[in-house]
Amino acid sequence: MSDPSVGGRDGVPALASEPRREPGAPDEGQGPPGRSDVPDEGQGLPGRWGVPDEGQGLPGRSDVPDEGQGLPGRWGVPDEGQGLPGRWGVPDEERLARAALTRLVEPGDQTVGRWLRRMGPVALWRALTGKGEPPPGATGDRLAGCALRAAGLDPAADLALIARRGGRFVCPGDLDWPGQLDDLGDARPVGLWVRGAASLRMWALRSVAVVGARACSDYGAHVAATLGAGLAERGWVVASGAAHGVDGAAHRGALAASGATVAVLASGVDVPYPRAHTELIERIAEQGLVLAELPPGAHPTRARFVLRNRVIAALTRGTVVVEAQYRSGSLVTARRAQQLGRSTMGVPGPVTSGLSAGVHELLRGQAVLVTDAAEVAELIGGIGDLAPERRGPLIERDLLDPVTARVLEALSARGGNGLRDVARESGTGCDEALGRLHELLALGFVERHGDRWELVRPADRSDGARRGDPPYRGNRVKGLRR
Repeated sequence: MSDPSVGGRDGVPALASEPRREPGAPDEGQGPPGRSDVPDEGQGLPGRWGVPDEGQGLPGRSDVPDEGQGLPGRWGVPDEGQGLPGRWGVPDEERLARAALTRLVEPGDQTVGRWLRRMGPVALWRALTGKGEPPPGATGDRLAGCALRAAGLDPAADLALIARRGGRFVCPGDLDWPGQLDDLGDARPVGLWVRGAASLRMWALRSVAVVGARACSDYGAHVAATLGAGLAERGWVVASGAAHGVDGAAHRGALAASGATVAVLASGVDVPYPRAHTELIERIAEQGLVLAELPPGAHPTRARFVLRNRVIAALTRGTVVVEAQYRSGSLVTARRAQQLGRSTMGVPGPVTSGLSAGVHELLRGQAVLVTDAAEVAELIGGIGDLAPERRGPLIERDLLDPVTARVLEALSARGGNGLRDVARESGTGCDEALGRLHELLALGFVERHGDRWELVRPADRSDGARRGDPPYRGNRVKGLRR
């Protein structure tokens, strides 16, 4: 090959417009000979890919936290020689800044949300850590608190840790970000730490939340598990908080049906809470998704549980409450879902049960009553996704025409009736009454003894009906339907 500094490929003189290249440098956009789409070993990706070489800084980005460093592969970003997957659509410095902000601020802080919207994540990160101008309206106490949290802050280590656990950090702007979370406005999560291989955005499009009391009854646990399994069998993703009681039962029901389920935690995704549900949460991470606003290692607090509920409400298309007292956090989830325009549903319980008192209050105008997965799917599903019609058992008398039914009602329960008596009581003529009586005789409702007509007693039946069947049953319904 000719020297690239004095000529083009195969001895062809270089064009005057071509930039001068140093000896040994590959042609622009070209790799080694014979492999035009693969970069040289030890070389960075071609410039058209826009990904920096390992150990080199991001071109034109002097504000990257580790000066002169790109995102190494251990952060969950592909190693050298690989392109960025489609869901990584946020610049590296923004991802770092958002990861840092999840440690600096509490979830759902609307003041921080306004700052983030006006300043952007990188500028806000610098402002809260004392490397830039303070955000507008920030108090000294607020900045002092952020400074304490910023001590030892290492978002790179957090991203590396979540990558080692098989997870990722999803930001607004990523293709995997669920757009419905934007309905929270300034209370939208800064980002979500996620464990699990499934697409969060796609799963959230067809998801429903099942929440309720932690100290639920056997009835509540049974209903939650049945709902979880029924919704999973219908292709719905069951979302809940992985807590004791209703939450855990709903997750287990979905898993038992080999369905999809999402656990939204009030702690870091590597801190299973409650501890008794460690195995359950690990199984959800393998078969479904586990996500949280808080960074790895963060522990839950009472306020974080309440704030977590807004994510469950916004992420799903509807919320079902199974058993909840008046002060239950599940009611917070349901009411937030209603505010966001999501479907809100409740499963009734005994009126004497305090565990269902909150649900019954919700059902008095704020929620729709549901009893099974089919009714939930009918409410939040597409056109034609209807629950089966509910009605009581069919009784043979229901199939009689009105005149025949009046003739049957005219017969006395004790003793027989003459034809004239039947005609008078039923308001028909004797000929009409006689014809109807013969129809009833053929169907097995009455019997004739001389000039008198009597109702067939259940003990006198010889129509093959089994013991325990309702009265006047046998082959009569089949006869009526002919």
